[in-house]
Amino acid sequence: MSIEFRNVTFGYTKEIEVLKDFNLKIEDGQMVSIIGHNGSGKSTIAKLIVGLVEANSGSVLIDGVELSPENIDEYRLKMGIIFQNPDNQFVGVTVKDDIAFGLENHNVPRDEMIKKVNRYAELVGMEEFLETNPENLSGGQKQRVAIAGVLAMETEIIIFDEATSMLDPRGTKEIIETIKSLKKNENKTIIMITHNLEEVVFSDRVIVLNDGKIALDGTPREVLSRRQILEESGLAVIDSIQLISEIEQSCLPNKEALVEALWELTFAM
Repeated sequence: MSIEFRNVTFGYTKEIEVLKDFNLKIEDGQMVSIIGHNGSGKSTIAKLIVGLVEANSGSVLIDGVELSPENIDEYRLKMGIIFQNPDNQFVGVTVKDDIAFGLENHNVPRDEMIKKVNRYAELVGMEEFLETNPENLSGGQKQRVAIAGVLAMETEIIIFDEATSMLDPRGTKEIIETIKSLKKNENKTIIMITHNLEEVVFSDRVIVLNDGKIALDGTPREVLSRRQILEESGLAVIDSIQLISEIEQSCLPNKEALVEALWELTFAM
């Protein structure tokens, strides 16, 4: 499903506008990373898409239809969001119960429910934990269960809102690998909201926000190569990009080959 912001203005107070005359279109099936420092507006975009807040002016459209109080419940059924803290997303006694929660609320027949729970647990690598109490899972495992619950509802849009920010490196790697698998095997529109440049390298498109405005919009390589703008936007440039920048400014022989090799290593992460 496509997502479009048309001249959207939003502020949590009248005095401070987070977004002003904001325009953005995300095409059906794209994986887009939205990145920025705290307060740049990236999480506000997610809240506007799922209708947790309403624009002060302008329009948010899903597949060309403007979201409104009358249709937001219908469109929410087609969206799923994974939040920062996996502990806040559990409602079931077991992993199986938690993945099935949304299906039960929508009166999905039991046989169909069991098939979906098993399928999506396997897809995220949690099929061996279906009878496990979520309290006994790691942070990365909990997030994978949350992803399975969203997938089981067969949503067409999945938003990861800083989904790795509270995880250790191992948990972060687990979630990144899961998202990569979704991008490759599932026809979903995926939005990844983050402040970590290392997490955007496998996206189709990267959007950098700074103070509610789009500072950069392009492929990962196009965006990551703009070191100065990234730093001006309050983002910590990853080591490989810093090294590429230094080599490009050097007098080293064969620096073009070195730079290309470093780009390949960056996208192999």
